[in-house]
Amino acid sequence: MKILLLGKNGQVGWELQRALAPLGEVTSVDSSQADFAQPEQVAALVRQIQPAVIVNAAAHTAVDKAESEPDRARLINALTPGRIAEEAARLNALMVHYSTDYVFDGKGQEARNELSPTGPLSVYGRTKLEGEQAIVHSGCAHLIFRTSWVYAARGGNFAKTMLRLAKERDQLKVISDQIGAPTGADLIADVTAHAIRDTVRQPALQGLYHLVADGQTSWHEYARYVIEWARAHGQTIQVAPDAVQAIPTSEYPTPAQRPLNSRLNTHKLQTAFDLVLPHWQQGVERMLIETMQS
Repeated sequence: MKILLLGKNGQVGWELQRALAPLGEVTSVDSSQADFAQPEQVAALVRQIQPAVIVNAAAHTAVDKAESEPDRARLINALTPGRIAEEAARLNALMVHYSTDYVFDGKGQEARNELSPTGPLSVYGRTKLEGEQAIVHSGCAHLIFRTSWVYAARGGNFAKTMLRLAKERDQLKVISDQIGAPTGADLIADVTAHAIRDTVRQPALQGLYHLVADGQTSWHEYARYVIEWARAHGQTIQVAPDAVQAIPTSEYPTPAQRPLNSRLNTHKLQTAFDLVLPHWQQGVERMLIETMQS
């Protein structure tokens, strides 16, 4: 099976290079070879390689920056993925794409399923939703995974930032009214590979799925978990346990509005692909161990 991976150097793309390797011949490219600001260049690459599966891990993920450059965000998150999907349809290829909890308005307390009404609050959310719709409209075989709060051991992430600040400061303020599930790029990549294998064998499995780790937390609880784990494992932490202060989103304004409720229901994914998704703390602990050892 010939696979084209776009966005190989992002958090998810990096893990996909490993996870996809057992499935077949993988061609992995970055933005220098597939510039998503040039849809026709990317389409030409797809025609040249003629893959059986296209995995798109490229995106404009700078949520706040997207507010000031909506045209670029739309080009990268919606128009180019739509163009790739058109080529996938011509090739009868399976297209895999990643979307986000930001397609929802974040109201209420219930976990959203794949049929829940969308209502993005930001440019990022609107362009990601438009990308989903373009892929479906193309008629290509597809797997679209909505995920949230993505992190990886490689590069920067929220946990590493909290640990650095906890070693430097006496007090931290962390948002407590946004709820979601921290989800590792390695988990996303492994589930993707499993789903591709099954969908190639059973095309009826194609469609839209929610993919996040099990459980839920707030950014404040997430920060406390990471800091206390590090303290328990011998790291020097300056901030006291009771000095990690919970604050509402209103006290930390940003250019892009974030959904307060990022809970995603993964029942459809787990049932379709016979999976059990691990609790978010499992993946975060593994990432912290890797970070300590590096």
